[in-house]
Amino acid sequence: MNALIAALSLGLGLSSAQASDGNPLLAERWQSRPLIVIVPDAQDSTLLGLRTALAAPGSREAFVEREMVLYEVIAGQASRNGQPLDAGASAALLQAVGHSADAGPRVVLVGKDGGIKVDQPGPVDPHALFTTIDRMPMRQGQ
Repeated sequence: MNALIAALSLGLGLSSAQASDGNPLLAERWQSRPLIVIVPDAQDSTLLGLRTALAAPGSREAFVEREMVLYEVIAGQASRNGQPLDAGASAALLQAVGHSADAGPRVVLVGKDGGIKVDQPGPVDPHALFTTIDRMPMRQGQ
């Protein structure tokens, strides 16, 4: 897991993702594509499956290439690329994507423009997310 966090952080930096109102997604706008996984506990299969998939070399490289950052919200406590956020930022993140900590496993992809591009329950295939991103106008312009 530490190798995954290091790889995700490579080239993206871990500068504070908190904006003045506490919503960390505001600082991501036009900089990165947040992938947010919301789960009730750290043993949730959605979270574990996503971590495993993103740890694979091809997926890890595709994640970084697409300028993505990983937010994990476990039982209401959020982290960005493995760095914990405070309670206010965690709550603001959940509010920004319209979910509560107890809503069940969710995966949300936010575009660089701040809009929600994917919002689905349960497990997700990272390659499907990469395909979605590759069809986005900003990605096609790169």
